[in-house]
Amino acid sequence: MAVRTRIPFARQVLIMQVGVVVVVACLGYGLVAWMLDGRLRDQYGQRALTVARSVAADPAVADAVAAGDPEGAVQPRAERVRARTGALFVVVTDDRGIRLSHPNPDRLGRRVSTDPSDALAGREVVRVERGTLGLSARGKVPLYGRDGRILGEVSVGFDARAIDAELGRVLREMTVFVAGAVLLGVLASVAIGRRLKRQTLGLEPYELVELVHEREAVLHGVGEGVVAVDTRGRTAVCNDEASRLLGVAPERGAPAGDLAPAGTLRDVLTGAREASNLFVTAGERVLVVNRREVRRDRRDLGAVVTLRDRTDLETLARELDSVRILFDALRAQRHEYANRLHTLSGLLQLGHGEEAAEYIGALMEDASRRAPAPENLPDPVSDPYLRAFLSAKAAVAAEKGVRLDVGAGSYVPGRVADPLDVTTVVGNLVDNAVEAARLGRRRPARVEVELLGDGRDLHVTVADSGDGLPEDLRDAAFDDGVSTRDAAPGRPRGLGLGIARRTARARGGDVAFVDADRPAAGGCGAVAVARLPDVLGAEAAR
Repeated sequence: MAVRTRIPFARQVLIMQVGVVVVVACLGYGLVAWMLDGRLRDQYGQRALTVARSVAADPAVADAVAAGDPEGAVQPRAERVRARTGALFVVVTDDRGIRLSHPNPDRLGRRVSTDPSDALAGREVVRVERGTLGLSARGKVPLYGRDGRILGEVSVGFDARAIDAELGRVLREMTVFVAGAVLLGVLASVAIGRRLKRQTLGLEPYELVELVHEREAVLHGVGEGVVAVDTRGRTAVCNDEASRLLGVAPERGAPAGDLAPAGTLRDVLTGAREASNLFVTAGERVLVVNRREVRRDRRDLGAVVTLRDRTDLETLARELDSVRILFDALRAQRHEYANRLHTLSGLLQLGHGEEAAEYIGALMEDASRRAPAPENLPDPVSDPYLRAFLSAKAAVAAEKGVRLDVGAGSYVPGRVADPLDVTTVVGNLVDNAVEAARLGRRRPARVEVELLGDGRDLHVTVADSGDGLPEDLRDAAFDDGVSTRDAAPGRPRGLGLGIARRTARARGGDVAFVDADRPAAGGCGAVAVARLPDVLGAEAAR
């Protein structure tokens, strides 16, 4: 089966443009030649008519013709006029059309070869006719006598070969111009073809059509969000998944910075920041963002930003972290209780009852000094969910060598109506404070949590004994990716505080760092405050 070879698009355009230029040039050349030929014939005809009028106006010629030209005076006068004007012939006839002058004397006294009736009828005539001397442009006028009677005609002709010679000369000059125009058109067509090839990146129209179909299929079929940004920072493509993740449906050509609020994600979209598997937050979503610059043939074509939704995975990871924290706490308590039970069992088996009683007393005294268990939390914190959550956090903090205390001023009446948001905010603030205290220079390492219910609102204060936050990081600490600690392998850093703030602001509250002047922080740590509106049950408002 024969394979059909496709002519490249740029070459097709070149061939068509050159063909159009040649056809237009040829049509123009033919039209100008036709119009010029007619104009030259008319000019020569008018010239012949003017010469014929001048001869007919000569009284000597009219008198000679009226007398029958017995002396042959008409012939020499006509020949002199012919010689001066360069005419092919100057013929004077009587009223019967008999020649009285002619360049060839042998034809004198004969009737003219063309019809003289129009001139003898008093009408002037301009025609291109063939006579005894060949084709010529001739003008014929009546010859009037002194009494106004028509005596004959005067016919003057110019050789048609002179017209053709003049036309040939003009056309030769015009041929040079037409050839130059065709050459210029060909060069312009080549330049346009090359420009089209550059603009289409060397792709053929059918390839562009296939690319459009493939792009639509790929962009709207993949599970990742894709945003293409051109070299001017404007949105070229935003697929359905990207619109869903960003919560916007931008028009083509919209500034890329309008797709996200101020922050890390906007910096990535505008090109102010590179991104390679960068974790950011968009609203309540956690996204993995990558940005790749696109180049072809050393030409900058813009960038492609991909977005992957990691919200569910991050939620699962945090839930697993919570489970792990509880498991570690239970494991630590089981290990500690097992050691104490072994000790107590040994004392009893050896018959040291008094020492066993003293050991039990020591254990009870130590339990009162340790981090608060649910039953040892302040009575005003009546919600069992909060008590269990803080107890688990206290156990984990103790494993890290940090004492977690609940402030004496805490007061949370009623039950928590939205525990997920509360634990998201409080948990992130407590985890951040425990790490800061653990890494700080002050000892003992401590964290104090104070909870205060105000109607249905919950106010949270978390203070630590760490080294504190510089002034310029108090607000930047809530940005995605900003952390004072190195990231663990495979886990993002700098998201917890941002998620806590976004969660609080989504409810109309906020999270911020304030001056570290609380006693629990030793006057030198960081103090974070949060306000969570409408998270307590209805009974808390009464």
